Formats: sequence, structure tokens, C-alpha cells
Amino acid sequence: MELQAFLFCFIITVAITPIIIKFAVHINALDAPDVRKVHTKQMPRLGGLAIFISVLSGMLIFTPYSSNAYPLLVGGIIIAITGVLDDIISLAPIHKLSGQVTAALVVILSGVKIEFVNLPFGGPFEFGVLSIPITLMWIIGVTNAINLVDGLDGLAAGISSIALLTITSMAVMMGNGFVVFTGIIVLGATLGFLVFNFYPAKIFMGDTGAMFLGFMISVLALLGFKNVTLFSFVIPILILGVPISDTLITIIRRVLQNQPIMKPDFSHLHHNLLKLGCTHPQTVIIIYTLSALFSLAAVLFSQATLINSLVVATILIFSTEIMIEVSQVAGEKYRPILNRVGLSRSKE
Repeated sequence: MELQAFLFCFIITVAITPIIIKFAVHINALDAPDVRKVHTKQMPRLGGLAIFISVLSGMLIFTPYSSNAYPLLVGGIIIAITGVLDDIISLAPIHKLSGQVTAALVVILSGVKIEFVNLPFGGPFEFGVLSIPITLMWIIGVTNAINLVDGLDGLAAGISSIALLTITSMAVMMGNGFVVFTGIIVLGATLGFLVFNFYPAKIFMGDTGAMFLGFMISVLALLGFKNVTLFSFVIPILILGVPISDTLITIIRRVLQNQPIMKPDFSHLHHNLLKLGCTHPQTVIIIYTLSALFSLAAVLFSQATLINSLVVATILIFSTEIMIEVSQVAGEKYRPILNRVGLSRSKE
């Protein structure tokens, strides 16, 4: 059944994406090029609608019964509607945030919350009244983290696929059937869209796709790893290490430069890799590799032994160092690893 669900959603997305492309062009839901973007012509940006339709169909047909299914579907519908409106008429940030908060609260009020973690020593640590705001920040944070890395052809879809594959694989090991089926369904839909979205892209996923994928990943991570040990609590953070790190580095950089946190810029990880001289596909593959390293770290961390812990620490230190050097958060001249491997910033 898992394979059938995957193939069904993959095929549905591949089949309807060309229709979505024509629809987006018809209603003028197009992403125009500007100095902050790398594409040079108008692109249809409603591709996330194909992912959403595929996931909705797959969940209604294949997902086993769970009390979490309907809140997840309702929240996903709210996020998708918010994204579609933003892709068509460009919502104000406060309206977009309102949609994200509403979707998150639907899930949280259904009982999906980070209520406590079991500390290695001293038993459980209860979050109490903070469980709702902590869970709310997690869902909104991951939702926007995926949106922030959606800057190159195939980037957000690929990172999301790696995260979904990792979450689903670990759910298999933990025997969580609902997360397994839902994860496979979203993975199939995302990979189907990647057929049209990898370089050179024929369509962008837009906020519809980026927010929907971020929302689904954030909730699936909660369902798979909530109320567990402190070490396991770190697992979903590691799985989403690249988008979360890029988001945090972006915030730090803008604070240090006295810029508004929400102000778009041209200094995300993928922008800086392009400035280093990497081609568009090379940049995407490098970030895929970093995402895979973080996901590998998460899997090893879940099976933590002394050796695994050392491997995880090495992977994280290396990956984070690369991201710090590329993002220039420590300054333009701080580049020990990149200089050693011969990557120098191209002259502007």
C-alpha cells in the first residue's frame, strides 16, 4: 500500500502540473524577475497547488484512520488557500502570518503539542502553558524556513524531499503508521513536482507549495517525535538543519547590519554559493548534500552511541562551518575551509 500511495501521488502531480502551468499563466500568477532573484523571465508560480491537490487526494484514499488526520487536512487546506491567494494577489505579511497561525492552531487545539521532554537525568520536563506557544513557533518557524530557501529551481522541493524521506524512514522504525503513509504521500507529490521544477524549471511552487510543505513537515515531525527524550527532541531540528540554519543566520546577519528581519536580501546560502562561482545545478546539489548530511546526523543521533555521537558532532560542525563561511555571518574574510578547497568569491 505504501508503494501504491507513493506512485499515485507522484503520477497525479506529474499529470496535473502542466494544467496548473497553463492556469497560472492564464490568471497571471507569474513571478517576475528582479535584482534579488536568479531567473530572467516571468515564471508561473502556482505549482504548489499541484502538490496540494495530489496530497489531499492521496490522504483521502490511502491514509489510515487517525485522530490527527482531519486537523492536519484542515490546517493544510488553510495554508494552501493562504498560499494561493498570496501567489495570485500578493497578501500583506500580516495576512499571510494570520493564515499560518490559524492553520497551526487547528492542529495544536486538536492535541498536537510539544508538552514535555524526558531529560537524561531528572525525569520529564513539563512545558506547561508554554507548550502552545512553543508548538506554534515550531510550526510557523518551519513553514517559513522552507519558504525562505525557495530561491533556486528545485531547491525547496529537494530539501523537503530529503526531510520527508528521513522522517518517514524513522517513522517506519518507530512503527508510526500514520506518519509513514502521510510522509510517503507528501514525498510522492513533491518528487512529482520536482520533475517540472528542477533546473531549468518550468514552474515555481510559490508560497502555496513552500508553505504547504513546510507546514506538513513541521506537523509530521511533531507527530513522529513529540514527548520523547531530550536527545530525540533534537532529531526534527537536525532533519531540517539547512533551512533552520539558513533562517537563523539570516536573522543574525540582518540584526548585525541593522536591517529589518523581514526585509528580503541577496545573501541567503544559495545566493552566496552562486557568488562563489557555482552554477545553478551545482549550488542546488551542494545544498542537497548538506541537507542529506544533517538528515544522516539525525538518524545516527536517534541510535546514539559514543561513536555515533562523535560522527554526528563531526557532521554538524563541518556542515555548520560551511554555512557560516558561505553566509559571511562571521565576516567576508573568515573562510578557512572554502579557501583550502579553492573556492574563492568571484569579483563583482
